Amino acid sequence: MSIGLPWRTYKNYLLDTYSKSVYRIGVDGGFSCPNREKDRSGGCVFCDGTGASATYQRKGEGIWTRSSSFQKHVAHKGPRKQISLEKRMKSLETQVEKGKKFLIERYEAQALSLYFQAWTSTYAPIDELKLIFDKGLSLYPFTEFIVSTRPDCLDSDVIDLLNSYKSKVNDVWVEVGLQSGNDKTLESINRGHDVNTFIKAVNDLHEKGIKVSTHIITGLAGEGSDEFDNTINLINDLKIEAVKIHNLDILGGTSLFDEYIRGELSVASSQRAIEHCIYFLQRLNPNIIIQRLLCETPPHRLAAPRNFYDKTKFIQHLQKRMNNLGIEQGDLFNAKQ
Repeated sequence: MSIGLPWRTYKNYLLDTYSKSVYRIGVDGGFSCPNREKDRSGGCVFCDGTGASATYQRKGEGIWTRSSSFQKHVAHKGPRKQISLEKRMKSLETQVEKGKKFLIERYEAQALSLYFQAWTSTYAPIDELKLIFDKGLSLYPFTEFIVSTRPDCLDSDVIDLLNSYKSKVNDVWVEVGLQSGNDKTLESINRGHDVNTFIKAVNDLHEKGIKVSTHIITGLAGEGSDEFDNTINLINDLKIEAVKIHNLDILGGTSLFDEYIRGELSVASSQRAIEHCIYFLQRLNPNIIIQRLLCETPPHRLAAPRNFYDKTKFIQHLQKRMNNLGIEQGDLFNAKQ
C-alpha cells in the first residue's frame, strides 16, 4: 500500500520507480472518436463531445470549484471538426510548453511524461499517428508515454507503433476505456464495443510488454454487486496494471442528462460513491495502481451530482472510512486466492 493510504497510488508508484516526482502533460492530438461518427450517432450516453482534455489546457476555463453554478451546457453532437495536421503539430508545441510551465511551477515536477489524453488518441491512419506521436515525443525528454484510447482502436499496426516507442521512454502505457465488464451495460450506454473486444486489446498490448490502465464507472444504471464483481474479476484476471475509478457524472446536453431530467435516472451521493469505491478497492489485486477515484468534471458542465465532495474531501472521507473499518485494497482479493 501507499504510505498513509489503504490503496496503491500512482504517485507513490512513480516515486518508487523513478525516485523523483513525475507528472503527466496531458495533450490533445486533434483526434476524434469512432463512436461519434455517422454510424454511431451521439457517442457514449455520458459524453458531451468535449473530450477529456487537461483542465489547464482548456481555453477560458481557469480553475473551477464545485460551487460554480451549472449552466445549460450544450453538448457537441457528431464527429469532431478536424483541423489540419500542420495546426495539430503546432498546437502540440504550445500544449507541451504550457503544460511544462504549469506542472513545474505549481507542483515542482522533477520529470514529465507525455499523455495523449483527449478523445480517442489512436483513431487515425497509422502514418498520421506516427507523425503526431513522433512530434510530441520530440518536444522534451519524457519519462513515460501514455495514450488514451478505445479497445476497438488498437489493431496490430497501432500496437506495433506504440511498442516502437519503448526505446525512447522508460515505459509505454495505454489507457483503455472499459466502463463496465458487462455487455448489457456496454450496450445500454452505447459504448460501441463489447467485453471481448476489450479482452483482446489488453492481451495484445500485454504481449508487447505495454502496460495497461483501464477506466471504469461506478453507479451505472442496472449495476449492483454482481455486475461490479464481473468488472473487478475481469480487471484482476487480465492482470491490468492500473485502474481509474469514476463515479457516474451527468453532463449537460448528454443522453444521460435527458434521462435525468425526466426522472428516469439517479446518481450516487458522495457517501454512496465512497462505498462503491471501497467495494472495488477491497476486491482488486493489491498490486494494481489506483490512478483515480472520482470524476473531476468542471462544474459549468456538471448537471449532477451538484453537492458532491471535491477531490480532497472525497479522498479524506474514503481514507477515514477504510481506516475506521480496518480494511485496505485487496484484502478480499487475498482472501479468495
